[in-house]
Amino acid sequence: MQTKAAPAPSLSGKRPFLAWLYAPSPAAFIFALRTTVAACLALGIAFWMELDSPAWSAMTVWSVAQLSRGESLSKARWRIVGTFIGACAAISFMGICPQAPWLFFPLIALWIGLCCGLATFVSNFRSYAMVLAGYTCTIICMSAAPDGNRVFMLAVSRGTYILLGVLCESFVGFLFAFNQERAAHLQLRRKLESGLLLVSQTLANILGRRHEALTAARNQFDTILKINDQIEFAEVEMGAHGREGDHARAALSAVSALLSRGFGMATRLQLLTHHHPDYQTASDEIVTFLHDLPQRLSQENTVPDLLAELQHLRDICRQYAAPHRLQQVTDINKPSQLTPEEVDDVTAREEAYITRSELDERILFVSLGELLGDLEQAISEYQASTHSIRGDHFTFRRRAHRDTRLAINNGIRGILAVLIAALIYEITAWPQGFAFVEFTSLVCALYATQENPVLGTTNFLKGTLASVGVAWVLVFILIPMIKTYEPLVIVLGGAMMLGGLARANPSTAGGASAYGLLMPAMLGLQNHHVMNEMTFYNNNLAIVLGTTLSVMVFRSILPFNSRDERFRLRRLMLKELRSLASPSHVPQISAWIGHSTDRFARILRHSGPEKTPAVEAAIQGTLATLTLGLNIIRLRSVMDREYLPESARRPIVLVLQYIEMSTHRHGRAARVSRAAIRRLRVIDTQEEDIITRLEITRAITYLVVIAYTLETNENFLDEKKLFTGEKHHPPLKAA
Repeated sequence: MQTKAAPAPSLSGKRPFLAWLYAPSPAAFIFALRTTVAACLALGIAFWMELDSPAWSAMTVWSVAQLSRGESLSKARWRIVGTFIGACAAISFMGICPQAPWLFFPLIALWIGLCCGLATFVSNFRSYAMVLAGYTCTIICMSAAPDGNRVFMLAVSRGTYILLGVLCESFVGFLFAFNQERAAHLQLRRKLESGLLLVSQTLANILGRRHEALTAARNQFDTILKINDQIEFAEVEMGAHGREGDHARAALSAVSALLSRGFGMATRLQLLTHHHPDYQTASDEIVTFLHDLPQRLSQENTVPDLLAELQHLRDICRQYAAPHRLQQVTDINKPSQLTPEEVDDVTAREEAYITRSELDERILFVSLGELLGDLEQAISEYQASTHSIRGDHFTFRRRAHRDTRLAINNGIRGILAVLIAALIYEITAWPQGFAFVEFTSLVCALYATQENPVLGTTNFLKGTLASVGVAWVLVFILIPMIKTYEPLVIVLGGAMMLGGLARANPSTAGGASAYGLLMPAMLGLQNHHVMNEMTFYNNNLAIVLGTTLSVMVFRSILPFNSRDERFRLRRLMLKELRSLASPSHVPQISAWIGHSTDRFARILRHSGPEKTPAVEAAIQGTLATLTLGLNIIRLRSVMDREYLPESARRPIVLVLQYIEMSTHRHGRAARVSRAAIRRLRVIDTQEEDIITRLEITRAITYLVVIAYTLETNENFLDEKKLFTGEKHHPPLKAA
């Protein structure tokens, strides 16, 4: 008997299109089930309380429900805050503008614009609270507009819906949460471990001079930023806790700095002579340590031994970086007593051991020591994040990038969207015009803070249309046959489970958000009557047209363009880079890393799955600029310690001045940097003080990366032109 062959597995590894529906993951099924139960519970209590719009309680459940408990609890908290602010604003606006529509609508539009703009400056669900305050005010005002005397009661009733939905979602989520606090601690530890293991493997590849190492390091910045966002939600799940979250954020900041050190180390290995027996021995020992790190890090009792071994390796690097290991060469017996003429002659001959090989080896050991220092800090902060420390008052906040231009654009779009919707209502006198303004403001506010709102609102429109179709079936076929709450829950539960499963699937999550949020509102659920066909079509037409207007606004008013956005972000980054070299500015590594990684993550999100050569070049240029800025900050820290003689300080000051003043033609700044390296090499041979020579070595360590980055990224650093990619540069020789 002949049997059929089993179907071959997909070579791409992707699941079938509808697999999220008929074969959901356990996590997706649990999310859909608990959210459906919470929504039905909120709806039942709203019916029992005889609330005038019970559907809003179910809508609140779907609004705050997230895949993780920490995210749900955080969003619920900030939804209450945003609702309270919006309700207070609505009461104030109705009192300011009684029977004055042409003052009333512009005032609401300005409030929406202000909330959307301010939401751009904060992260996570604090941003959601700001936009919620905007559209909550609009919803209450539009509902109270026919009779302003009802505004207070409407504000109180909306607050009741929100609080009821939040409490139901939190209660059901608590029932589904098993050992939440311990799981949150374990999840936080695993996330930090994953970040440390990724960076340790990358550093091992860099020291082993593998070509794919830099590409792997580049892709890790976005992963680190996502982990950083999740720390806040893990803190919420942990309940009463110490400073574990602050230590975790500090550990991720150290990991980001460590990746930048890796880029600088790769540059120095390319430019400097590195075939030194002592360096090779130390480098091999460090690579072995990095390869063993994953296994040892997973065992908590081995972390102190890890830190002790790291300290030992750093001591070795300090010993070999110290300038007292001068060896005799055939033509120079006393290199510290060379005449200026002899020094010039030796410097001109690149084969001179004392000015090239020995100093290059010291530079590499300085780089290794600093790299191990960042790794030690990252592991120390990781260890502190795994448990609560009594009396610990450590705090750490990541310095995120605040984009004023983006905030202004978001505010303008929100203002114009509300004004256009209000104008349409005034011209047409449409009975559902108030609902039309409500949902226009809701959609615009929800997506105003997104960097590419066109994509988000388009998916939201698709979900809106899908919810209209499901609502039609429920309203005209199923709900008329139902007389009690229990069968209604069965019918609604199936429709809500469908939305929950789609929400847990990344490819359909955008449309499912609209489905879960709007579908209960489209049903017109009430205790004493069923929605008729005219009310259904009129109400839902207002929702669909409001969403459509939002899409049109985002496509036509200050539309998003990924190429222009990359150009703008690059100009912001280069402006901040120049300020790092300014003597009037006190730079901070944490601020520069936070701002740069934010911009880098945004460029990655804009690029999509298929990255063009221009996008790849922009990503590479952004990371090169990050490394350049960090080396400028470190170079300035050498200057601030004031161990350098005046003869060594002058060329460094000249380099910083050229970087500060250059908006283009960075090749000149690169040449000045290379000249400064040559001058410091000469001074190193003439200086007798060990500490001074060590500081000179550190300065050269940073200048090598600065000169190379300026020369190989000249096109990217020219902020006056659109960047399409760097020209090919041959490998550079060290100065």
